[in-house]
Amino acid sequence: MARGKKIYEGKAKILFEGPEPGTIVQYFKDDATAFNAEKKDVIDGKGVLNNRLSEYFMTGLGQIGVPTHFMKRLNMREQLVRNCEIIPLEVIVRNFAAGSMSKRLGIEEGTQLPRPIVEYCFKDDSLGDPLVSEEHIAAFGWASQQDMDDILGLALRVNDYLSGVMYGVGIRLVDFKIEIGRVYEGEFQRLVVADEISPDSCRLWDIETGRKLDKDVFRRDLGNLTDAYAEVARRLGVMPKGTGPQKPTLVN
Repeated sequence: MARGKKIYEGKAKILFEGPEPGTIVQYFKDDATAFNAEKKDVIDGKGVLNNRLSEYFMTGLGQIGVPTHFMKRLNMREQLVRNCEIIPLEVIVRNFAAGSMSKRLGIEEGTQLPRPIVEYCFKDDSLGDPLVSEEHIAAFGWASQQDMDDILGLALRVNDYLSGVMYGVGIRLVDFKIEIGRVYEGEFQRLVVADEISPDSCRLWDIETGRKLDKDVFRRDLGNLTDAYAEVARRLGVMPKGTGPQKPTLVN
């Protein structure tokens, strides 16, 4: 399938014009970044795994009625998605304390939270994606109150789905972040889960051993990142058992 000109290049993906109006081709890079791109590397196979894993999660969400921008996977590194207007927020759902929450509040990593906590960050790399409140969101017009109600509902439904899927393969969903986009259908709009869902955007810990199977492996120099992502893919049935992590063989 032919793709058009490049629209945007981020830290982990490149977006191209799609073959039909209202579509975009999303290309997954092997680049890994951390600490607002202060740490960088190229990890063989990472983009292939994230493409396939994001397809798996987005398809699963669609099957339970959660709207997403995902249309279909095109090849090893590309997928076709609906063009949407991204709300300038990162929506973070936390089930256990980790990362910046532990640092901010002095809560030991791995502490189970009394309930899922939803946080919002303003998407701006130059500012370090600062934490914002619903008051900020309303005051600056980033989203309406109805949008925020819908975003909260989507975030908690994604959390229920991902938590269950991961628990079933022996993985604890510590936290994750998603982006939400607006899709316009005539005069009406609806909100959809956009961007990607992958180990790049989730914290995933082995329930038995506590082994990290997410981008913290790269952040904290805990081993081979592709090996960790491939382990997630194998457990979910996305990759056959025994497949080497450096050159993933994907299940169609």
